Amino acid sequence: MFNVVLEEIKREKGNIIIIDNMEGYEFEYYCATLLKKGFVNVEVTQGSGDQGVDILAQKDDVKYAIQCKRHSNPLGNTPVQEVNAGKIYYKCYVGVVMTNSIFTSGAIELAEVTGVLLWDGSK
Repeated sequence: MFNVVLEEIKREKGNIIIIDNMEGYEFEYYCATLLKKGFVNVEVTQGSGDQGVDILAQKDDVKYAIQCKRHSNPLGNTPVQEVNAGKIYYKCYVGVVMTNSIFTSGAIELAEVTGVLLWDGSK
């Protein structure tokens, strides 16, 4: 689904979006644009002091805390730990780490235990 949405946005904009060259805040706003296709109340949090959450969103009355990481290497445990704490801080039900990259086996294992969802570049 993620790739389909990306293609739709590329067609809508009439140009190619190069995700791997985006700055961190650009990637956050880009992810927020993607999320608006299926979520409501999508809000990018403040840049610093965000408690590990870049985007707050809602779907079917469920609040999501989402951390966005544009990376060229696989993501480890740290973003999973941060968004798990951030979801509690923002009183959300679901924590998500969204990336253009992939996750290490340790991050996948921790996400399974904590219930954090991992959305990689293939999604």
